[in-house]
Amino acid sequence: MSTVTSGSPPSDAQLVARCRAGDDDAWRVLVERFSRYVYAIVVQAFRFREHDAEDVYQDVFIRMYERLDQLREDDAVRPWLAQLTRRVCLDRLRAGARIELADDEMPYVETEDALDRIDEAVAVHELLATLPEHCREILDRFFARDESYRTIGEALELPPGTIASRISRCLAKLREELEGRSDVGQPSGEQVMR
Repeated sequence: MSTVTSGSPPSDAQLVARCRAGDDDAWRVLVERFSRYVYAIVVQAFRFREHDAEDVYQDVFIRMYERLDQLREDDAVRPWLAQLTRRVCLDRLRAGARIELADDEMPYVETEDALDRIDEAVAVHELLATLPEHCREILDRFFARDESYRTIGEALELPPGTIASRISRCLAKLREELEGRSDVGQPSGEQVMR
């Protein structure tokens, strides 16, 4: 029987606790939650090509499954998984396995910087998901799709002059979420500007 509910998403610590208790659905959710993160480390920080990255990715999640009991604090799963991914990548390189790197050179030397950028990108992505749909859409159109105010205005049936103020308010909300992320007990999902 699954303990993962359809309400608000469980925290990392809750998922880890459920995995330790043998909840298969929690394992699925945990892997889904961290799959892009692990893959980004393998491809961006270590520059493995796709077919080698997939092998490393699978090895990381097998080791996570086998070694989750070694995690001291359930809420520390992200840094633990980053370190595990790093070790698997380095093991592959040391073993002299036939690995093709994306740019045919040694992996990115400053992996800490790459990991920091990946962590930051994941955090922003997670926070974007907490914003109302209208904010997610306008920020996605402006920053990810690089659409102009005019194009966004036409798509959303808003005057182009309104787009800048909406983007500003949505970014302010994102900033509040980012700053409030470390505040314990701060309610999330409160009413936001319309």
